[in-house]
Amino acid sequence: MSVRTQSSARPAEAVHRAGFACFVGRPNAGKSTLMNALVGQKVAITSNRPQTTRHTVRGIVHRPDAQLVLVDTPGLHKPRTLLGQRLNDVVRTTWAEVDVIGFCLPADQKIGPGDRFIAKELAGIKRTPKVAIVTKTDLVTPKALAEQLLAVDRLGKELGIDWAEIVPVSAVANKQVDLLADLLIPLLPEGPALYPEGDLTDEPEQVMVAELIREAALEGVRDELPHSIAVVVEEMLPREGRPADKPLLDIHANVFIERPSQKGIIIGPKGKRLKEVGIRSRRQIEALLGTPVFLDLHVKVAKDWQRDPKQLRRLGF
Repeated sequence: MSVRTQSSARPAEAVHRAGFACFVGRPNAGKSTLMNALVGQKVAITSNRPQTTRHTVRGIVHRPDAQLVLVDTPGLHKPRTLLGQRLNDVVRTTWAEVDVIGFCLPADQKIGPGDRFIAKELAGIKRTPKVAIVTKTDLVTPKALAEQLLAVDRLGKELGIDWAEIVPVSAVANKQVDLLADLLIPLLPEGPALYPEGDLTDEPEQVMVAELIREAALEGVRDELPHSIAVVVEEMLPREGRPADKPLLDIHANVFIERPSQKGIIIGPKGKRLKEVGIRSRRQIEALLGTPVFLDLHVKVAKDWQRDPKQLRRLGF
């Protein structure tokens, strides 16, 4: 078993490489947090709730020797709704199109049925190199980490997966994140950069803004409405008549829930919770776009949208 630590990194090659890597793993395995750490900026939303990621977000890591384009997929899971099935289809399509797959397994949880379900699917993809990434190493003792690394090695042997690397990382403590990039890059094809220098993601700004609003909306109501929230940005326009040195961006967005009874939960007593969602997401949006923002939020009911094909299309799934 080859487990990588900082001192055993390979020297950078002289050729330039560019390609796509995706992180897979069961929901809440630390995929989005890891991608944000690699890119160095927030491009994927993170939460303690499974199934937070619904769009395939690409984060772009620029280096002199390479460009690593990270594709963040929803967590693969046994689907219970039409939305769940669609998310799983997105995952499998992505796997077929990338140059390397990183399988994220959290250090603080024993390998379970969800991990095995994904590992079996991965075993069926023969040509794409696979890197096992043990995440959240800051949450465990060195002994527990060593046991998890051995368990990951055994899982590969059992299912016939030949891990290109096994790498322990902590995105939160920024441990071995750069090393992970060093190990993914040699697995990419040689070639010129795929995106202009400075781009961090090719995700449309409106989608990223909607995701930041949804993350803020999930903040206080995770237990009550884990998957019932969708956000659509209806309009993003610069305010007319503003002086050039004092721009203002008007953003109008709808927060959709599935049932009228959920409206009160999102809005909160006297609108307090919705106001907090607005304040929290506006800060993040202003940081992302680099401009002051006026955010207008409305809560609407889209009955049982997770099970309705028409509504799923309208909400972007």
